Amino acid sequence: MAEVNYMKRCLEIAQRGKGFTAPNPMVGAMLVYNDRIIAEGWHHKYGEAHAEVDCLNNVTDGDRHLIPDCTMYVTLEPCAHQGKTPPCAHRLVQEGIKHVVIANADPFEQVNGRGVQILRDAGVNVEEGLCDDEGKWVNRRFFCYHRQHRPYIILKWAQSSDGYIAPADRSRAQLTNDHCMRLVHKWRTEESAIIVGATTAINDNPQLTARHWEGKQPLRIVLDRRMTLPTTHAIFNGEATSWIVNETIEKTMGSIRFVKAPFGDSLLEAILEKLYEENILSLIVEGGAQLLNSFIQAGLWDEARVFTAETTLGQGIAGPLLQHGNKAFSTMLGSDSLNVFINTNSHYPYAAGMQL
Repeated sequence: MAEVNYMKRCLEIAQRGKGFTAPNPMVGAMLVYNDRIIAEGWHHKYGEAHAEVDCLNNVTDGDRHLIPDCTMYVTLEPCAHQGKTPPCAHRLVQEGIKHVVIANADPFEQVNGRGVQILRDAGVNVEEGLCDDEGKWVNRRFFCYHRQHRPYIILKWAQSSDGYIAPADRSRAQLTNDHCMRLVHKWRTEESAIIVGATTAINDNPQLTARHWEGKQPLRIVLDRRMTLPTTHAIFNGEATSWIVNETIEKTMGSIRFVKAPFGDSLLEAILEKLYEENILSLIVEGGAQLLNSFIQAGLWDEARVFTAETTLGQGIAGPLLQHGNKAFSTMLGSDSLNVFINTNSHYPYAAGMQL
């Protein structure tokens, strides 16, 4: 039971890096000596020290002599390759650590078992699979990217109590309360990209930025087949990198990239392929209804986050019809509700009790 609690703590601190580690995973680590935690660490930011090294760096001078007799708990297999930082598996061997407990094997092809093999070849006792489901949930974006070769896809929309996402005249309407709005902006800092259709971009003129939460701005994507979006709209304001996906032009102008894509049945797959090539681990689909339904009908979604407001519209544009969704959990946000669904075909089901 103590081992499970140690690993759950590692998973908890791993998520302190949410929004900053991509395209790397979120990883937490801990050193334990005779049931005493002597240090913790996590991967703070892409390009900086990995969790194992951060943990070792946090050991006090008075405890450094204990390191070889400690057990290291780490949420993901220590890396075995030279990237932005040296291989963590070699560092653990150099430190003389004799026992390592891992939640998940690393799906990245340059690691994927090699880190564990380096440890075992050096005589380190390695245990794998502790809190495996919880670890895969925390790093579901990373696992999806490397195993499905596409970003992890999150659908998000808000609807009225009677199931409409907008008035019939398509005018912009704030259905949910300010708490929900701030939560959405927090989510934007945690994901790599966000996408909307041309109709939504033209009618709502969304900024698609995280103005009400501190953090990284996502890549903004608009599907604009015939380039009808006015250049005075917010997507062109330079506050974040933007893609204008169209069928004729491929060029870059400052923070704006015009991306040529084959509009038609293969459009979504083509966009996901381009995002994969650009190391984009996750994508929020924010609307409108036609684009959301397109992802649903294609089965190209992993998670859906649906706000339901107490507001009633009476008539309007119907909300998307979610198919093959299992409800993971529900919560109230003031007078509004949030329901989270997981695709029944997902490789990364929700682990009970874990945060988004």
